[in-house]
Amino acid sequence: MQQTPAIIVLAAGKGTRMKSRLHKVLHPIAGRPMIEHLLSSCAELAASRTVVVVGQWKEQLETALADRDIAFAEQREQLGTGHAVQQAQGALEGHEGPVILLFGDVPMVRPETMRMMVERLGADDRPGVVVLGFEPADPKAYGRIITLGNDSIDKMVEHKDASPEERQCRMCNSGMMAVEGAHLFDWLGKVTNDNAAGEYYLPDIVNIAKREGRRPVVVTAEEREVTGINSRSEMAQAEAQWQAYKREEAMDAGVTLRAPDTVFFSWDTELGPDVTVEPFVTFGPGVSVAEGATIRAHSHLEGCDVGEGCEVGPYARLRPGARLEAGAKVGNFVEVKNAVLGAGAKANHLTYVGDANIGARANLGAGTITCNYDGFNKWPTIVGADAFIGSNSALVAPVVIGERAIVGAGSVVTKDIEADAIAIARGAQKQLDGAAKSFRDKAAAKKKEGVGKRQVAAALGNEKDKY
Repeated sequence: MQQTPAIIVLAAGKGTRMKSRLHKVLHPIAGRPMIEHLLSSCAELAASRTVVVVGQWKEQLETALADRDIAFAEQREQLGTGHAVQQAQGALEGHEGPVILLFGDVPMVRPETMRMMVERLGADDRPGVVVLGFEPADPKAYGRIITLGNDSIDKMVEHKDASPEERQCRMCNSGMMAVEGAHLFDWLGKVTNDNAAGEYYLPDIVNIAKREGRRPVVVTAEEREVTGINSRSEMAQAEAQWQAYKREEAMDAGVTLRAPDTVFFSWDTELGPDVTVEPFVTFGPGVSVAEGATIRAHSHLEGCDVGEGCEVGPYARLRPGARLEAGAKVGNFVEVKNAVLGAGAKANHLTYVGDANIGARANLGAGTITCNYDGFNKWPTIVGADAFIGSNSALVAPVVIGERAIVGAGSVVTKDIEADAIAIARGAQKQLDGAAKSFRDKAAAKKKEGVGKRQVAAALGNEKDKY
């Protein structure tokens, strides 16, 4: 038998329980649409063809998955899972090897599990159908798979139709399977809709294959792999399950999580060994953190690279395009966007760095901001190596601060500064002796007369003084 599989992903369901205008399978888990999780796993099998069966809001899926090498088949009427698979027949014409049948709202099936299904299908006993089962902690209302004491399937029964003895069986049906492509659509053509729902059920091909002398079997997966998502509540449960797994994976790889349950990862978060993550940190998509870095509490990172030995936070925000080179430090209430902090550079407090290149070992004092946007365009700020920017300075881009230059605190810098220069750009300080007492006396008199209250009421359009 041809061993290169084809894959059919069923994604035609309406997803009414989500109560959303977004297609159910496009809702994200760990920052990635759930169907993208599944298709990325499928891609590791190098399938000969991948077909996604779509229905309502098919345009959303066709747009979202336009960059993937997949075909689409449309199920115009919702007549059951067996009918849905039939819609892919044209796209799989000529394929006689294994066909893996998956669900777009069951996104966490591992590539290893898919390979296991294909390998079992190709065994010498030629079972014809391999059903993916699981043994949950709570079988709930799942359909049961009754075996003959080995992996051979004796009977598949829905929970509502199962006897008390059958309900004691802990082997449950995920609905997913691998089937010989040479027989799949022939068997589906023999499925009837003689049931209460009037639908064509995919699992019925198991009994049809048995009648034709085949011996369908079951292989098992972890419960977390086969968890379906049909509602916001189930989506939250899947997110929690995925996060728990990712946290364990990170700690097993040498990452320290001070309070694991408070740290949230994205699907592509990369953390090097000996990284320390303090409580309440969120990683958005596209984050890489190198060895020995520390991410302090309450920080948010997205689309950024953090170099070896860097320190971020607490209460820091790294936005897309931020890159911290080795030993750089971003402190509390600092935001960095589309900017590079060179090796050993520091922005310790209350600072915004956007569209900038900060040289090695440069220091940005508390309250420094790069004024990168003029209302129409973004402009760059360049700060040379070993430069020192005094607190509460505004660097009005485009501007270049030379190496080892010093900017006095409170400056508004609008012109380039040469290397090794000191620049001060602030108004001259004046002192008016005795003026403070005169000011206080006049202010107290106005307060007594209620002048301020009347002006506020007038400014707010109030006819009466409500103050």
